[in-house]
Formats: sequence, C-alpha cells, structure tokens
Amino acid sequence: MDAADLVIDLSGLNCPLPILRTKKALANLQSGQTVHVTCTDPATPKDFAAFCKQTGNPLLDSAEEAGKFVFVIQKR
Repeated sequence: MDAADLVIDLSGLNCPLPILRTKKALANLQSGQTVHVTCTDPATPKDFAAFCKQTGNPLLDSAEEAGKFVFVIQKR
C-alpha cells in the first residue's frame, strides 16, 4: 500500500461518524490525493463502498487487518 496523503484513525467511532469524518477530510484534499482510513465499526465496509459509489471518489483499497478495517480513498 502506497503512502497516503492523509491518514486518519477513526477506531471506536460508530456509524455515521466514520463517513462524516472521512467526507470532511476529503474536502481538504486536492483531486487525486488519497486518504487512508482505519475503522473498527463492522458496518464500515458496506458504508464506505456505498459512500464511494455515491460520491464518485474511488475506493482504491479495502481490507481487514487485526480486527480493524482499512480503506484508501482517492479524491475525485
């Protein structure tokens, strides 16, 4: 996984906070930059897939590592 332009750890937050915080983080990035998000909420894989589809921001990577969910999203 390449180094992201921004890394945020949203562990411990439940829906809808991970999506809202990520949306806010993406707003501060330039087009083409990426954000690496770590979450613990089991609903986040579906939430982030839907969020990316709805907003047009590409979901570059999605994985589960040691009970945490990690996502890399590129700003469109």
